[in-house]
Amino acid sequence: MTYVIDTHPLIWLVEDNARLSKKAKAVLTDPSSPIVVSTIVLVEVRYLYSARRINITLDELYQRILDSINCTIYPVNEEVVQHIPESLNIHDAIITATALVYRDVLGQQVKLITKDQKIQASKLVDVLW
Repeated sequence: MTYVIDTHPLIWLVEDNARLSKKAKAVLTDPSSPIVVSTIVLVEVRYLYSARRINITLDELYQRILDSINCTIYPVNEEVVQHIPESLNIHDAIITATALVYRDVLGQQVKLITKDQKIQASKLVDVLW
């Protein structure tokens, strides 16, 4: 199983925030679980830090991802663009499209780690929370 991660669970993991579900934390702390971080998540982290809504910098987060043995950064490329669902806001759509690429193009079993109700309600991808 490959796990694509939304922005908030990644931040909550790094901050050791109690809002992160136990299921998500178990997967995210298991070094054998492949975790995919869309580049839009990095953009959101940079924005949230500059808006003083989070305390972790993009450089700190980026270094943690690089130090991890199971994290991959996936670009917003043409395949992602082709899989953008129109029913979600642009950030959620890009993250969901990344999961769809892993499932439909790369042929992997995938779950998206998110608490986001709109993504869950869309039923476009399997969600872990």
